Amino acid sequence: MKIKVKFFARYREALGRDEIQLEGDFRTVEDVRQVLVLGEGAEVLREQNLMCARNEDLCQLDEPLVEGDEVAFFPTVTGG
Repeated sequence: MKIKVKFFARYREALGRDEIQLEGDFRTVEDVRQVLVLGEGAEVLREQNLMCARNEDLCQLDEPLVEGDEVAFFPTVTGG
């Protein structure tokens, strides 16, 4: 399965890129995250309060994936 993965805010800065293409046997967004955390600089993706989206809709890490999906990871947004 091929998917596009996007990174935003400090995740983009930590990883040094804003998106990548991945190919593998991914059933859920969590499967993608588990592959990514093995990479250099990707320890930020281990955060408990990480937010994610599938095809531009917020989702949970157990969200199922299909061929061609776009997954995005970004830190929790806070404001004042």
